[in-house]
Amino acid sequence: MMTTAEVVKKKENYTSVHEAVKAGDVDQLASMIKSGASINEVDVVHKFTPLQCAAHSGSLECLRWLLWQGGDTTRATGRGWTAAHLAAIRGQHACLQALLRSGAEAAARDERGCTAAHLAAAHGHPRTLRSLLRSGADVNVSDRNDWKPVHYAAFHGRLGCLQLLVRWGACVDDVDNNGNLPAHLAAAEGHLHCFKFLVGKMASLTHTLKARNDHGETPRDLAERFYKDRILQYIDGVEKEKEHPETQEVLAFPAHDAAFKGDLVVVRRLVRSGVVNINERDNKGSTLLHKAAERGHIHCLQWLLETGADCDITNDAGETPEDVAKRFRHLAAVELLTPRTANDNSSDEELDANNMKFFETHGVEGSTDSKEDLTLDKAEKRNARMRAYHKIKELQRLLEIAYSNYRQLGGVTEEEKKMKKEERKVEKAVRELEAQLEYERVRREKLESQLDDYRAEINQLRQGRGKTRTASAASAEAETMAKSCEDKTSSSKPAAQEE
Repeated sequence: MMTTAEVVKKKENYTSVHEAVKAGDVDQLASMIKSGASINEVDVVHKFTPLQCAAHSGSLECLRWLLWQGGDTTRATGRGWTAAHLAAIRGQHACLQALLRSGAEAAARDERGCTAAHLAAAHGHPRTLRSLLRSGADVNVSDRNDWKPVHYAAFHGRLGCLQLLVRWGACVDDVDNNGNLPAHLAAAEGHLHCFKFLVGKMASLTHTLKARNDHGETPRDLAERFYKDRILQYIDGVEKEKEHPETQEVLAFPAHDAAFKGDLVVVRRLVRSGVVNINERDNKGSTLLHKAAERGHIHCLQWLLETGADCDITNDAGETPEDVAKRFRHLAAVELLTPRTANDNSSDEELDANNMKFFETHGVEGSTDSKEDLTLDKAEKRNARMRAYHKIKELQRLLEIAYSNYRQLGGVTEEEKKMKKEERKVEKAVRELEAQLEYERVRREKLESQLDDYRAEINQLRQGRGKTRTASAASAEAETMAKSCEDKTSSSKPAAQEE
């Protein structure tokens, strides 16, 4: 615990609320705001409000506090960037989610007409981009130059974002105001993997490679003008073979294929150039570590771990890279991955809570190594319970922060897995009920159709019955008239004879 003097000294280190935000010091931020600092104060250098500064620097706790206190999410910088734009630029996934939940507008535009989705795609942050798309952002929104997020991803070589956008329905055959397809932009910038992916997703090879922009240039023309030899070599090969030389999986996840083959040169180039994220997952949830661990490529594993790859991410089967290495019996890979998954900062004594020395060192109430522990008075027990309670609260706070960081790095908690499992069950039940409802609807329509047929038949029978009654009545009347005529005739004959 810090003394009062230390707290005062710490307060004096911050000359503005923006410094407190960057340091992630919520207490100092709250104190300075309550002392009269404006919650929407603009700094001198970047012209950021505290909320924009928190979104830019990733100070999640400060950002949440500012949102609770009414920080303005619509406030924009001189370039038209809101806090959501800045979070998208920096890839601050958790901060962007907090902003969106608080009502920040995902469709807000900067001075170039760019939304947060454009900026996330341009800077290569697929998880941030996914959050925007899930919140309802338009995947095909255009800026003032008719560039869509897919154009930005292609121009900057962001393959992960490009894949995500296509999965969400982005149109890869839309052109900008100069007639450029995303494939034109990827070819001009020499982003080979993005170009391959786009060629594979277009309707036909001829349509892609022969497409011309408003200046009459094809992707080949642009690659020749900007000396992109790798693009030209690929186009030559495709035109010669008349088909894609690689599978769709390799086109979509080239770094995963390279890690599986142990090609560290390609893996290093793709990660360092920003084409893929080091913790990017393929369509089965596997990262580059999973792929390298599956084949036991130690050199790839070492480089990935040194670069900061997360070895605790699980694939769709719930396996970590270490689990994959164990399954394929790559002992060297297992040995390399095992220390990374353990808590290196914890001592053996702290990990083994059943050790008597642990209780003796920390003086935990209730241990049986000393009789004195069992004879605490009420005050000592109360103080011990208070210490335990405060420790629990502190651990809960740290656990919440750890969970937030874990989710931000792509991890999935057990609670989220259970929730997803329950959601799948609910979705399955809903689909079954909808199918049953559709069956009952069709059955009802059939019954109504049969009922209409029966009603029509009843009407026909009634009409036939009416006609029969009319004919019978007419026949009876005719018989009556005939009988009457006969009676008259018979009565007139004797009179004539008498005369």
